[in-house]
Amino acid sequence: MTATFSTTAAVPTTHGSRYLQQLCKHWAHNLTVEFNAEHGTVAFPKDARGADYPGDALVTFDASADTLQVRIDATSPEQREGLEGVVARHLDRFAFREAPLQFDWQDL
Repeated sequence: MTATFSTTAAVPTTHGSRYLQQLCKHWAHNLTVEFNAEHGTVAFPKDARGADYPGDALVTFDASADTLQVRIDATSPEQREGLEGVVARHLDRFAFREAPLQFDWQDL
């Protein structure tokens, strides 16, 4: 059984659904993605971009009227930290009108 290193952030935005869908469509080109207007998941392989983590990571998005909730479930602290940066950079790119968005990562 692989250990899980999780973190979550409640990102204040009234456009969470739009950003969730844009991100999921963007990553669907080369990752396993499932999403609808309010919820999405993206699986990042353990060997993505030459990495060698113990297992795959899962990023989950949940949009509400004023918040985009982001959760990362990784298999190492390094994988978790890397994905925090990846998610924040991509969200800021899609949210350029209100970027930089506020991420207050809370380890679980």
